[in-house]
Amino acid sequence: MELLGIDIGGTGIKGALVNAETGEMLTKRFRIPTPTSRKPQEMAEVIKQIANHFNYNGPVGCGFPTIVKNGVCMSAGNLDESWVGVNIDELLTTVTGRECTVVNDADAAGYASMNYGIGKGREGLVIMITIGTGLGSGAFYNGHLLPNFELGQIPYKKYKKIELWAAASAKEREDLTFEKWGKRFNKFLKLVETIVAPDLIIVGGGTSKKWNEFNQYIDIETEVVKAELMNHAGIIGAAVASLKEEHHGHLN
Repeated sequence: MELLGIDIGGTGIKGALVNAETGEMLTKRFRIPTPTSRKPQEMAEVIKQIANHFNYNGPVGCGFPTIVKNGVCMSAGNLDESWVGVNIDELLTTVTGRECTVVNDADAAGYASMNYGIGKGREGLVIMITIGTGLGSGAFYNGHLLPNFELGQIPYKKYKKIELWAAASAKEREDLTFEKWGKRFNKFLKLVETIVAPDLIIVGGGTSKKWNEFNQYIDIETEVVKAELMNHAGIIGAAVASLKEEHHGHLN
């Protein structure tokens, strides 16, 4: 079965057709820059453009970069404040003319890694961290999703949330070397380790492509591995998670 997965980010919105059984991407990724307004209507129109690009009219799964509860946006994250309180499922379904299901983007990436990737078969508490405009996080216990683990929202020093200090956007904004930024990211992982004591941390998102540039600065006790699906995981996981929401976050 073919499904359209869309990964909605603060800088780009990416989509591809995915095989629901194997988790393989069937097409190349198609990307459109996120509208500078980062407002609901404009972003919904981009998602419609992506569906049209693939001549696709079936169900659409979307990974969304902030807290999503029963399809409703609970915080703005790195998007416009007007998103708060919006029923994203309904908005995207109306604008695109396709049945859309939205999950948190890090939860989506986690779905992919836990069912087709390096997390498959791993028991205990597994945390997925996605590095992008923000720091997304997904949590799985014995393969079951624990939704909306937003560890990037932890306050840190003068920052309202640690992702403002340790995400990829901070590296770009302050023109940090991989060493300086890698030490910040390690500090974030140390906090994650202290707060939730995971058995495994999987690192994904766009910056994971540069794993060899910064993994030597990670020195926490918990096992930390790179998500081999990297920034495709958000697309793959969103596509498949859209079918599996009714299974309480567990893909069979």
